[in-house]
Amino acid sequence: MPEQLPLISGRIASRAEIPRAGRIVVKVGSSSISGANAGQIRPLVDALATAHGRGSDVVLVSSGAIATGIPYLRLDSRPTDLATQQAAAAVGQNVLIYRYQDCLDRYEIVAGQVLLTAGDLENPVHRSNAQRAMERLLGLRILPIVNENDTVATHEIRFGDNDRLASLVTQLVRADLLLLLSDVDALYTRPPGTAGARPIHHVAFGEDLAEVEFGDIGSAGVGTGGAGTKVAAATLAAASGTPVLLAATTQVAAALEGADIGTWFDAAPRRQ
Repeated sequence: MPEQLPLISGRIASRAEIPRAGRIVVKVGSSSISGANAGQIRPLVDALATAHGRGSDVVLVSSGAIATGIPYLRLDSRPTDLATQQAAAAVGQNVLIYRYQDCLDRYEIVAGQVLLTAGDLENPVHRSNAQRAMERLLGLRILPIVNENDTVATHEIRFGDNDRLASLVTQLVRADLLLLLSDVDALYTRPPGTAGARPIHHVAFGEDLAEVEFGDIGSAGVGTGGAGTKVAAATLAAASGTPVLLAATTQVAAALEGADIGTWFDAAPRRQ
């Protein structure tokens, strides 16, 4: 076997250094792991387990509770009223965690469910408690699976999308990398499939993306995020010192191995 390189706890400067990252936050969207794509959970877990096995701390921010719960409520589409969304989330979160743990069992990795609201991270006491719990889970080599606590969140206190939640969790645990996964393989100059759309390989810190035409990334009608929310989340994480890679869920293994794929967002330069 090749010699295992030491993990880096701190600045990751390029895709090639991802396999050496000491702590990684991975975010996956609803459309990538629910409905017809529920089967993508297993290869996603395989990739996370590989990173975990080489010593990295891994945190998964997973959407999909509402989308997973919809069939169990015998609904034809995503509900629009808050109460039914909360009911779907209550059912779907249980099923979703079971699916993740069922896949993790093969690697003898235990998942820890962490449900947060925006208020939890805005309140200093709650934030400190959440941070302490996350650090303890990671110290015990548990794989935290984070989602918004939909059953108690209201429209006024919601994160709005799990891309933002992932960015805030990245700050909370001081991660070395944020990997944003969706059903699109990169950020494009305009919605993929439209004339003239080109993938953006690299975004320097502070680069003006005003000319990028944002469209929805999710294609299954079950998510709430899009390219705009991912860029906003990437910008937030990068400003706090963590680089971001945006890639397709189907590319997660390659992304965590340091392949030259997706869109890389540079972190803010270190202060002298």
